[in-house]
Amino acid sequence: MILDHGGTSPQIDPTASVAASAVVSGDVTLGPGVRILHGAVVSGEQGPVTIGEDSIVLENAVVKSRAGHACRIGDAVMVGPHAHVSGATIGSGSFVATGASVFPGARVGEGCEIRIGGVVQVNTMLEAGTMVPIHWVAVGHPALVLPPDRHDEIWRVQRELDFPGTVYGVERGTPTRQIMRDQSELHRPDSG
Repeated sequence: MILDHGGTSPQIDPTASVAASAVVSGDVTLGPGVRILHGAVVSGEQGPVTIGEDSIVLENAVVKSRAGHACRIGDAVMVGPHAHVSGATIGSGSFVATGASVFPGARVGEGCEIRIGGVVQVNTMLEAGTMVPIHWVAVGHPALVLPPDRHDEIWRVQRELDFPGTVYGVERGTPTRQIMRDQSELHRPDSG
């Protein structure tokens, strides 16, 4: 399904394809040979999303911009099933495996691999060719790549990366109810 949002229509190269059960909405540009498979969502409702030549977004993946964070995916990138790329830049030739998450403000260099369930935290920068192992976490600038059982180390870096400010535009400590109320208002169908 191809949807306008806020008066902006997706721009889709004639050689790109979008599966019937996929959603492409808003300020989205799909380059030559791009494939958006069943159940995937590509949302440019909060800013631009650009997907480069011959890139593939597999089943049930989510690729979206965030307020203040465009999403840019280079050429020949695979975004695996159930992966999540939000307001991030993914360099050409990279692989974002099944269930991986790349958060707003993150920059993934060319030829990187984020393996199954891997996480690239907000405002993290991965150098070209970096590999994030299965279920590991990349955090910081430059990135430390750590196993999930080293939570205290991850948190020492992550807390300085300003997740609440980057993702929600609020200060740490803002009540969850207020954040969700603001997000609910932002995502109302008549808000765009």
